[in-house]
Amino acid sequence: MSVIEFVSGVLLLLLTPGPTNTLLALGASRNGFARSLPLMVAELVAYLLIITPLATVAAPWLEQFPTVTRLLKACAALWILYLALKLWLPEVGAVRMVSVTQVFVTTLLNPKGIVIGLVLMPQGSLLSIWFHLAIAALLIILASVSWLSFGAFALGRIADGNRFDLRRIASVALFGFSLLLTSSLFA
Repeated sequence: MSVIEFVSGVLLLLLTPGPTNTLLALGASRNGFARSLPLMVAELVAYLLIITPLATVAAPWLEQFPTVTRLLKACAALWILYLALKLWLPEVGAVRMVSVTQVFVTTLLNPKGIVIGLVLMPQGSLLSIWFHLAIAALLIILASVSWLSFGAFALGRIADGNRFDLRRIASVALFGFSLLLTSSLFA
């Protein structure tokens, strides 16, 4: 795969709406762009923690044990369903924020990391994939900034006075992602 194909594939995947991107946009709609930057750091660290071992050591192992991949998908579906339910429930007291931990765990379980690590990244030693890993990190930052900007500037304006409705919309989106992951387990 050429570098241009790699960049195109990773960027297209990362910009596609999904659970992590939903949380980034929702968090930025509440807190603004600058105060949501820690969410971007959580996403970057989580993606690198999943992509690096997949590309360097886990790919051959996972081919021998496809049940592990299915188990990861099931965990991801359950986590995303949990987040959807949490967002759907009415807020009590102070406004609940999207947390760094939620973004981190959601990204760790996000199937996009698995696709990048097993399909798009070259397989090999850390020394042999460092260039692609650095490009992936830059693309993760670019995609995060895009979703944070969307949340802060587009959703933030829509959401003023309608915070509860925006949470419900995000909840429905996350529920849909959970259903998609669950259905892929049975496909």
